[in-house]
Amino acid sequence: MERITMSLDAALAEQFDAFIAKHGYTNRSEAMRDLIRQQLDKERLQQSEDGHCVATLSYVYNHHEMELASRITSVHHSHHELNLSSMHVHLDHDNCLEIAIMRGSIKKVREFANAVMAERGIRHGKLNMVPVNMAEISHSHDGDTHIHSHPLT
Repeated sequence: MERITMSLDAALAEQFDAFIAKHGYTNRSEAMRDLIRQQLDKERLQQSEDGHCVATLSYVYNHHEMELASRITSVHHSHHELNLSSMHVHLDHDNCLEIAIMRGSIKKVREFANAVMAERGIRHGKLNMVPVNMAEISHSHDGDTHIHSHPLT
């Protein structure tokens, strides 16, 4: 690990310490590492759709909406190669929360998320992506081949 030194004026240091306390960090270093990772990932995702990611897509919808569940399922099936897992939660008598966990190209994941969130009746859609290096690995101990997704930051 490389050590760096940073100077902050008193007001900024005080605000940063309040941020650390509010978010439960035990030290300034870990807070700074997380903030740097977040900014690097954000810029990487804004600058290019090249590369791969792991992602979560969450959205709320009213399951009484005409054929919405069927339309959502159809979008999921048409992008089955991206979907690792999903969870469906009944929030009340009308509303459901779904969470899809995905892995694939940034471009395709974003297109999938936009297609789901654009469906009439979807509310509160949110996509969270983490850029990764993806590699297909074959392990000698069992001969199985599978994909490793290593975060870039």
